[in-house]
Amino acid sequence: MTGVQQAVQAKVPLAELKPTRQRYLLAFILLFTVMVAQMDRVNVSVLIADAKFLADMKIAGQPMLMGLLMSAFLIAYGIATVLLGPVGDYLGPRKAMALSILGWEVSLVLGGLAPYFMLLVMTRVLLGIGEAMHFPMQSTFVKSWFPPSERGRANSVWQVGIGLAPALAMPMIAAAVYYVNWRFSFFLLAALGAVPLALIWFFTADTPQQHKKVNALELEHIEAGLAKERLAQAHLERGTFAESLKGVLANYKFWLLVIYYAAHNSVYYGALSWLPAYLKSSRGFSWAAMGALASLPFWLMIITKILSGYIMDKYGRRAPMLLTTMVGAGLGVYFSVQVANNMVSALLIAVGIGFIGLGGPACFTLLQDLVPVKTITTSAGILTGVGNGVSGLAPLAVGFVIALTGRTASGIMFLSGIAVVGGIATLILTLQKH
Repeated sequence: MTGVQQAVQAKVPLAELKPTRQRYLLAFILLFTVMVAQMDRVNVSVLIADAKFLADMKIAGQPMLMGLLMSAFLIAYGIATVLLGPVGDYLGPRKAMALSILGWEVSLVLGGLAPYFMLLVMTRVLLGIGEAMHFPMQSTFVKSWFPPSERGRANSVWQVGIGLAPALAMPMIAAAVYYVNWRFSFFLLAALGAVPLALIWFFTADTPQQHKKVNALELEHIEAGLAKERLAQAHLERGTFAESLKGVLANYKFWLLVIYYAAHNSVYYGALSWLPAYLKSSRGFSWAAMGALASLPFWLMIITKILSGYIMDKYGRRAPMLLTTMVGAGLGVYFSVQVANNMVSALLIAVGIGFIGLGGPACFTLLQDLVPVKTITTSAGILTGVGNGVSGLAPLAVGFVIALTGRTASGIMFLSGIAVVGGIATLILTLQKH
C-alpha cells in the first residue's frame, strides 16, 4: 500500500501528509560517530609532539617507536575488520556499532592509565579491534537507508566527520595536554564517546522498515529507489552469499578500489601521525601555531567531502574524484617539502591533504555501486581491512625514513610517492567510465 493510499484510508489530507526525514538524522548520527572515532586516532599524533609524554613513555628521539603507536592501531584495525566483518553481518549495524563503541571506550580508559610504552601500544591494538566493526557499518547503514540517487551526498555527510575530527581534535587535545596533562586527553575522549553510543542505540535501526519514526511516504521513497537498484543489479544478487562474495573477489575493479583506498589512507594517516611533529620540529612553529596549522588540512577536507557528494550525485561519476584526490594530494605534499618559506609549506601541505576529502565519499559510493547488497558489509570490511592494514605501515615507514635520513621532511616526502600508486589505480577506473 502506498503512502497516498494510506492517507486516503486514514482520511488525512494529502497536503498535510509529508514524508519524514529520518534518513537525514541517521546521516548526521553517522557523522558524529565517525568523528569521535577519528578523534581517538588523532590523540597520539598530538602526544608525540609533547616532551612530557615522550619522557614518560621513554621514547624521546625514537621516531620508529612513535610511529608504532599509530601503526599498531591501524594494523590491528585492518586485520580485525576483515575477520569481524561477518560478525557485523550477523548482528546488524546497530548492535555491531554499539559493541564497537564500547570496545574503544575501554581502550581509551586503559590508555590514560598505562604506565609503560608497551602497555600503551596494547591499548592501541585494543582500540583497533574495538573500532573494527564500526567503519563497515557506515556503508551498511547507507546502503539500506538511502536510494542510489542520494548516496553520494549521504556518504559525503558522514565522511565530513573524518575531516572534522582532526580539525577539532588537534587544538582541543593540544589544549588538554598544555593545561592539564597528556593522560587527561584519553579520559576526555572516553567521556565524549558516550554520546555516539547513546545516539546509535536509541535513535537508529538496522533498516528504515524497523524504525518507528519513518512514515509511509519516506519508506515509499527509499524502497522505490532500492527496487530500481535491485532490478539493475539483478545479475549481482543471484545466488548465495558465498557465490556473490566470490564474484566480488574475482572482480579486478574491486581490487583497484582496494589499492586506491590503501594509498588514500597511507597518505592520510601518514600526515595525521607526523604533521604536528613536522610543523613543530622541521618548520619551527610554536605549540599554539602548530595546533592551528595542523588542523587546517582537515577543515579543507570538510569542504572537499561536501563538494565530492554534490559532484557525484550531479554527474554520476565516482572514479574521476578518486584520481583528482591522488593528483592533488601528491603535488601538495611534494611541493610543501620543496619550498623554503615555512608558512607557504604549511599551506601547501594543508591543500594537498585537503584533496583527500574528495576521495572518501567517492570510494564508498563506488563500492556500493559495484557490490550486491548481501555482501556490502563483508565487502566494505575487506576494503577497509586491507586498506587500513596496508596503510597501517605508513606511519611506521615514515618513522623509518626519518630515522634513516634524520629529517622529518624526508618522511613527509615519502607520502607523495604513495599517492602516485593510488593515482595509477584510479586512472584505470576513470578510463572505464566509473
